[in-house]
Amino acid sequence: MLFNSIDFGIFLPIVFILYWFITNKNLKLQNFLIVVASYFFYGWWDWRFLSLILFSTIVDYTVGLGLLKQENQLKRKILLLASIIVNLGFLGFFKYYNFFLDNFISAFSFFGAEIKSNSLNIILPVGISFYTFQTLSYSIDVYKRKLEPTKDFIAFSAFVSFFPQLVAGPIERATNLLPQFYNKRTFDYSKAVDGMRQILWGLFKKIVIADNCAEYANQIFNNSADMNGSTLVLGALFFTFQIYGDFSGYSDIAIGTARLFGFDLMRNFAFPYFSRDIAEFWRRWHISLSTWFRDYVYIPLGGSRGGIWMKIRNTFIIFIVSGFWHGANWTFIVWGALNAIYFLPLLLTNNNRNNLEIVAKGKVLPTFKEFVSILLTFGLTVFTWIFFRSENIVQAFSYISGIFSKSLFEIPEFSGMGKALTTIILVVIFVLIEWWGRDSQYAIAKIGLGWKKPLRYAIYCLIILSIMCFGNFNENQFIYFQF
Repeated sequence: MLFNSIDFGIFLPIVFILYWFITNKNLKLQNFLIVVASYFFYGWWDWRFLSLILFSTIVDYTVGLGLLKQENQLKRKILLLASIIVNLGFLGFFKYYNFFLDNFISAFSFFGAEIKSNSLNIILPVGISFYTFQTLSYSIDVYKRKLEPTKDFIAFSAFVSFFPQLVAGPIERATNLLPQFYNKRTFDYSKAVDGMRQILWGLFKKIVIADNCAEYANQIFNNSADMNGSTLVLGALFFTFQIYGDFSGYSDIAIGTARLFGFDLMRNFAFPYFSRDIAEFWRRWHISLSTWFRDYVYIPLGGSRGGIWMKIRNTFIIFIVSGFWHGANWTFIVWGALNAIYFLPLLLTNNNRNNLEIVAKGKVLPTFKEFVSILLTFGLTVFTWIFFRSENIVQAFSYISGIFSKSLFEIPEFSGMGKALTTIILVVIFVLIEWWGRDSQYAIAKIGLGWKKPLRYAIYCLIILSIMCFGNFNENQFIYFQF
């Protein structure tokens, strides 16, 4: 079920009413309702894959109980390994089976050997990369004794399948989200209003910014061989704002929806395109995934504590694995490797934590140095997004070679260029609003809070009107559903 669909517009109020008016006096009943609603939400896409979520839930719940009773270190490791094998096994089969098979065949073909094998027509379950990491965090934290394993199967099922963030995050830690299912929740009007405000901004990002940019990004990337260099740059910029509006928009809707039900999810984006270096960008982009890899992969590998070669090794591992997490394509691996190359100079010179505060905090405009740093970081990011968006490595390099040609200095030209100007203006307005609200959890979190109600609600109505007038209502899927 899509957040930007009529189906969800009907589903959400029904669950909200049942949750606060029918089951509000019984915590277990509330949690059970969340499980049922979440399974319905996911099953609306394809009910057959509900068995995967249920099986993963049962395995990790059982592993948690086993770890509670087991003191023998070897047996504890075996239990953790069972959780890792099941979760990553499902993820590996559905997401990477054909990738490894095709590359295995290609490798042997290169040396003259022919292997005949057929790829499987495997449907990738929506959200499998997200909920497998979420359940893994539970097993790992219980194993490390950072978390007391739960004996409440309903609460644990609700944690695994919580519908606002089930299919595209944020990837919640069990230490943060699971305990919230143990506590009685009371309706908080101010929290609900804030949730609705964040949902509204998320819908604007998705329907007005992301989906309109997607129309032109797709047109340019799909016909890149026929485009001049300046048009290809424009296509990369359209995709840059498409992926940000799409993914951060999803996170805003997810966090806002969770708040309607009394839950606090972790922040997933913190205005990453205003970053002054790549290290800051990765502290602000897809925060739940970045911190997951940091805590469960990078630090166990030794992090940045060792010598130069260990730092280089660990950096490349973390970024390449992050790239591969996004999809079974060499383009994602190159995307990850490029980010590692960007990041390494900062790490090796101990400058990777220079920019911890929001840029130009308390000021209207950045300094000239900050402005140049933002532009440079943004440009490097746009370049990597070309690999992320391309169908394969050949298209990516062809796209880049098309940019760095004489036609770079020509006027951008493609079918629908006139209509695209409206989207460009909307993107500029969007960036200005994001800059204005960059010290908040999301851009319009504090908009007009000190104003009188008529003026404040006029702003909300203006956002709704802009969605109605400029929105793309084709119910386009969110980009990260494919990951």
